[in-house]
Amino acid sequence: MTITADPYLQATFFIDSDHDQIVEFAETTCNNDRTPVEKAVSLYYAVRDGFRYDPFDLQYEATTLKASSVLIKGSGYCVAKAILLAALGRQQGIPCRLGFADVTNHLSTPKLRAWMGTNLFIYHGYTEMYLRNKWVKATPAFNLSLCTRFKVKPLEFDGTMDSIFHEYDTNGDQHMEYVREHGHFEDLPFERIFSAYMKTYPNLFKLIAESKVPAFEATISQHQDH
Repeated sequence: MTITADPYLQATFFIDSDHDQIVEFAETTCNNDRTPVEKAVSLYYAVRDGFRYDPFDLQYEATTLKASSVLIKGSGYCVAKAILLAALGRQQGIPCRLGFADVTNHLSTPKLRAWMGTNLFIYHGYTEMYLRNKWVKATPAFNLSLCTRFKVKPLEFDGTMDSIFHEYDTNGDQHMEYVREHGHFEDLPFERIFSAYMKTYPNLFKLIAESKVPAFEATISQHQDH
């Protein structure tokens, strides 16, 4: 791999790894790290646990999914957090790209299923990082506190093995099932993804437009109360 010419190291519209706040965050997070693997692991946990997961944060506005925007906001859904991790990795000289897959969430709340009309999450996003001469998948979506509340195993990442959703939760119940891969990309295919979202989840987008979707934490509480 020719690092200087690698497209997976370049700043893009969404993966704006050259943004001042991205640079500062990445350098601060990796201050004591020496190897690319050490840096990748530090960045993974910084994104996984430092940025709240919010599946309702679906705005048909490209600027909201820029890595710098996600960093400033402090939260986002799986794609937003994958974009942020990719930008931070590129800033530290780690080739990164975005990967997408459709997954069935067997543990989604009744309320969320009602709004979405399905338990299929299309274009679930994750980050692929080039470490030790191979691409390794990293999924920083679910922060640790969320995993604890849902009794889901948190996804760990060591920079050598793929970190993808568990098939079962801590009780042995089905959790996530990967049903279709969409491949990998240098930057976010925004129009392609949102076109698919709007066709698959028309009711959810209607509710979002009407500001009728509550905070995600409220649906967790409702789920735990039943």
